[in-house]
Amino acid sequence: MPDNPPWFQRLRPSAGSPRTIMVVGLGRFGSALAETLVDLGHDVLGVDRSPALVNRYAGVLTHVTQADSTDVEALRQLGIEDMPHVVVAIGHDMEASILTVANMVDLDVPDIWAKATTRSHADILTRVGAHHVVSPETDMGRRVAHLVTGGAMDYVALDEDFALVETDAPPSVVGKSLKEARLRENYGVTVVCIKPAMGSFTYATPDTTVDEGDVLLVAGETRKAEAFAELE
Repeated sequence: MPDNPPWFQRLRPSAGSPRTIMVVGLGRFGSALAETLVDLGHDVLGVDRSPALVNRYAGVLTHVTQADSTDVEALRQLGIEDMPHVVVAIGHDMEASILTVANMVDLDVPDIWAKATTRSHADILTRVGAHHVVSPETDMGRRVAHLVTGGAMDYVALDEDFALVETDAPPSVVGKSLKEARLRENYGVTVVCIKPAMGSFTYATPDTTVDEGDVLLVAGETRKAEAFAELE
């Protein structure tokens, strides 16, 4: 399973089509996101008020600059109006986060992503005009909670009540093809991929036979996917 959450996958470039993305705020979240975007083939402009952080990532990101993102004129000088994608990764200073998003909206940035640290922060960012609001700490907390209390090896929420769950194949389906196991009818889940005991994940088909030791990646309503992962 990928370590990056589903919302992050939407920032991935299509083949041969890198994007230019501005990341505002180079703290732990922003810097990790920016470095990964560079690894994925994007051109990344990192922006932070801290000279120390700007110096630290000067040789890592495509471009890095020191600027106050709450100053709309400073953003104009950075060419923000020509920037197709912006991630506001400011977390510790809620006022700066909100003002920065408001500036992006005023400057008609077409795709604004923003990090929220609390539910109220997320609500305000949405009302101000952020197109996508993510709460990485909350998302990770929920993910770990599902892993700790259930039988899943990994868990990714795709929607409020829909998830991907990685789990060992339960004995009740071992030796059967997916068509014979009728998982969607019996358990309300669909096997997306399957990983043999000594192999790698591959796409599942109705004729795929489940063997002992296989790992399944199933999709379904959260409660049904979790219930399937807890089968013995």
